[in-house]
Parts: sequence; structure tokens; C-alpha cells
Amino acid sequence: MTAPADPPSADAAPEADAPAKHLAHTWEEARQAAFDCASPIPPGPVALRAALGRTLAADITALQDMPHYASSAMDGWAVNGTGPWILADPGQRLAPHQASVIVTGGLIPPGAKAVLRSESGVMSTDDDGLPVLALGGTARPGEPRNGQHIRKAGEEAAAGDVLVKAGATLNPAQLALAALAGYDDVAVLGKPVVKLVLTGAEVVDHGLPVPGQVRDTFGPQLASVVDMLGGLCTEQVRIGDSYGEWLEALEDAGDAIPGDGAASVLPPDVVITTGGTGRSGTDHFRRAVAELGGRLVIDGVAMRPGHPAVLAELPDGRFVLGLPGNPLAAMMALSTVGAPLLAALGHGAMPPVQDVPCGTMIDPDPGRTRLMPFRLLYGMASPAQHTGPGMMRGLASADGVMVVPPHGVQLGEMVPAFALPWGPAIPEPTKTESKPKAPARKTGSRSSGKPAAQDGPVDWSALLD
Repeated sequence: MTAPADPPSADAAPEADAPAKHLAHTWEEARQAAFDCASPIPPGPVALRAALGRTLAADITALQDMPHYASSAMDGWAVNGTGPWILADPGQRLAPHQASVIVTGGLIPPGAKAVLRSESGVMSTDDDGLPVLALGGTARPGEPRNGQHIRKAGEEAAAGDVLVKAGATLNPAQLALAALAGYDDVAVLGKPVVKLVLTGAEVVDHGLPVPGQVRDTFGPQLASVVDMLGGLCTEQVRIGDSYGEWLEALEDAGDAIPGDGAASVLPPDVVITTGGTGRSGTDHFRRAVAELGGRLVIDGVAMRPGHPAVLAELPDGRFVLGLPGNPLAAMMALSTVGAPLLAALGHGAMPPVQDVPCGTMIDPDPGRTRLMPFRLLYGMASPAQHTGPGMMRGLASADGVMVVPPHGVQLGEMVPAFALPWGPAIPEPTKTESKPKAPARKTGSRSSGKPAAQDGPVDWSALLD
């Protein structure tokens, strides 16, 4: 064992030019720091057409009786008394034995006592040859009864009744009900507005890239993933690799445009960038943040992939999340830092982590947490294939992501995991799932390459090859 170094003398002066050593956050520290640095965005009004899926912040109440007038429930005639009836002009007060044409939803005229359905009346003439309305067709004895086929005012709700309670996740029917009640907008919990800044002069967004070029992987999917994580992506810009472009993209906070209250006109709460988070002369994230007076909340995470992730806060309150340029590393950084940040801003809880039994042994990697997309096989999580640098194939077919600690994982040991934004929740392990029984092998048959039956956990990862 190496003896501890002697503490520095009180007389010893520190080296003036010695740089401060930076220690990256652990995976757990980074998640917690991203969640703790943000406060929920206050509630505000949002236009009805933009409120689908939002969380209601205040009860929707009836502003007046619903319906607010007595109306006809049928096409036909509004009538007063018994027939035959003399026809009056629509909207005119009806005297006894008078009727006027009315349509479904039409205002019941003064004096009307009921509505006769169109299929229950026929036009006829009286003894003087004048047109009158009489019962006929499918009319039943005693039709129409007093009040029949009239929808009374306040029948659905009285003024002040609660129609939708605060806390509801608004669905289309509730939005239609709010419109019926007279609302143009509703108060909803705040939701973070996100701007995407995609970088890279070598990136092409269509066709097959030639050597030296790469196909854009962020444009088709990043905005959708942000939406799945609770953000509202309203702007996406692409810039090159120059410092001036970086500074301009981060400096532009956007302008609020007067309008209908939709969140799409608001300046961003979060700017997410891709690439530029390394420490070479061509990586401009930190320099641009520093020039704008921002502070670094997270400067690197001790994980693989996704180590260069950076989170900063600007003086105007905007957060800037720097994702690595590698597509798989970016998704892991977004899950680690972006998901907790968006949850905190959007009144959510810390994204859950669920233990799963590991289907293979994973060697230690001291000092680093490894995020491994996995496939569930017989209830156990085995690392997906094709998850090397720049590869997305493994993630595209994964059931979730294992959070492998630096000391590694033994076969059958429980390991933390989180669900993908587009995938189902991680299932709760059962005794059967945690120690699956290997399928029996027929005596004398040739080996199929599958693990032989045995007691205890079985390494199922071979079946993924």
C-alpha cells in the first residue's frame, strides 16, 4: 500500500499556473444535478387547439348554463297546444294551436310547449283550404307531450359547475367541452419550450453521404424524443462549425409574438445543441457559454457513451444542454441529463430507474458507468448487438438501457435500467424471470449452440448473436 503524501506546508505557495483539476459527475450525480437546478415553469394560458395532452392547472367551470337557451332536440315544428296547428313565422310567439318550423338546436320560440318531430307531422288543409299542420306519419297517441323533444337550458350544466378538474391530462373531448363552455384558452402547467441547434458542416440531410460526409441522424428524431420527454420543440436550426455561428445561435433567445397564446410563439426555456462539447480548438460550446455569462452546471459525466455532455445556465434563465455529436452518445446524454431537466421544468418527477436481472457477466470498467442498450430474453437483460461508436442499430431494437456500475455485473445480478422514451416501461422482475430455466435438450442430439440446462442463472446473451 502506498503511504499517503505529506500535507503541503503552510509556507508553501500554490503553483500560480496549475490548472484546477476537473472531476466529471457520476451518472447518479449528473441526473440529480440536472433535476435540482431547475424550477417548474409557472402555469399559463394556452389556446385550446394547443392544449391537447397538457396538464390542467385550474378547474374548467361552466361560465353560464349549458345549454344557455332552450333548444329543439329534433327537426320538426315547435308547437303550442294540440293540433291541428296553424303555421306561424319562425321566431314569432306562438299562440295556442300555432306551430313554426324548427331545426335541431334551434331556439325554442316564446309560447312553444313541445316539438313535433318531422316524421310525426303532415301538412294538410283546413275546411277553408288554409294550410295546417296535423299529426300523421309515425305519430304516436298523445304526441307531442308537454316539453317533449325540448332540451332545456342548463340541462347539461348550471353556471359554476366544475366540468374538468385541475390535474387532468386534457383529451380531445375535454377540449371540446371547454369550447362549448365558452373558453378560448385554458390554464395549464408550464411545459419547457425547446430549441434545437444542430451543428456540423460535414452533415447532409438527404441522400447517400460520400466519404467525409455523414448523414443527419438528429433532424429526423431529436425533436420527437424531446416531445416524448415532456418538452415542446418549437424551433430547429442548423449551423456550421464556426465560433460566430455558435455564439449567434445561443445568443438568440427568440421573440415572443403576440397571438393566440400557443406555446409555439414563446422563447425557449432550453436550447439543446449537438456536437462541439469536446475540448479541442474546434469545440465552441464552453467558450460561447462563457462569453454569454453562463455557468456550467454539469461539465462531463463519468459514463460511456456520452461522457462529453454539458449542461449550462445562461443569465436570462435559459438552460443550454450540449449533447455529444455521436448519435448513440447523444441519446444516452439526453436520457441522463435532458430527461431529468425537462421533467423538473415540466412539473414532473425524476424519471424512474428499475432493476432488471442481467443475462450475462459484464466486466468492470473502473471509474465509469456504462449505459448499455439491452434486449429482454427470457426475462433477463442482455446487451444488444451493434452499439459501438456511431451505431444506432442496437438502440433501435433495444427494450431499454442498463446502467452498469464501474465494478461490473455478475450473471443473474440485478442491475439498474431505464426505459426508452418511445418504449414500454421496464417490467417488474419475478422469481421466474430472474432465474429462468434453460430449455431441455434432447439426449443424443447435436448441440444447438444454446446454453445447456443448469441450475441458477443462464447466460442467454449467446442467443442474440
